[in-house]
Amino acid sequence: MRLWDNQRDISHPGSVNDLDKQVIIDTDGLVILYGNFLKLAESDRLFGELYKSINWRQEQIKIFGKIRPIPRLTAWYADEGKSYTYSGIEHHAQPWNPTLKSIKSQVEDIAEVTFNSVLINLYRDGKDSMSWHSDDEPELGKNPIIASVSLGGTRRFAGKHKISKDRKFNIDLTSGSLLLMKGETQHFWQHQIPKTSRVVEPRINLTFRMVKS
Repeated sequence: MRLWDNQRDISHPGSVNDLDKQVIIDTDGLVILYGNFLKLAESDRLFGELYKSINWRQEQIKIFGKIRPIPRLTAWYADEGKSYTYSGIEHHAQPWNPTLKSIKSQVEDIAEVTFNSVLINLYRDGKDSMSWHSDDEPELGKNPIIASVSLGGTRRFAGKHKISKDRKFNIDLTSGSLLLMKGETQHFWQHQIPKTSRVVEPRINLTFRMVKS
């Protein structure tokens, strides 16, 4: 039996091992969820530190000829000289702080890769969102490894196959979880954080990446 369903919903993953590891997809890519990568108290502490210390930006994009603010706050921290561009927005590296370095080190132990950058998003409430996309920018390379850490409020993460339209999945990403995307995932799948009318707590999401020179 394959580990994806036509419409898979993993809102309440069960405990598999110490890291609550679950394979979400293993066809046309690999997506793995570590449900309790960080303990709740540690997640709360890190959320508080980052909420106050990160240099948040309100970026703007052009949609149908009009300039609009993107529905979230962002920040880009990376090794010196590692810039990143998506949706016409160019991010220049801010230097790592000790909190980000500590999280990066823990993520690298699981992902078994050394990251040189992180895109950080702050979803202030249910109106903040991320539209359908793939992390397939040229500077990320052919088969990028993306490691996504969630802190704060729980938000729905949705995925859909680019070709087989009936292949979808939904996950509720809780505070302290780690979602790892590897292999051909960005070639065959799109993902989003949809808006919600429910009352949700602010959420910080850190997506660690390896930007090529």
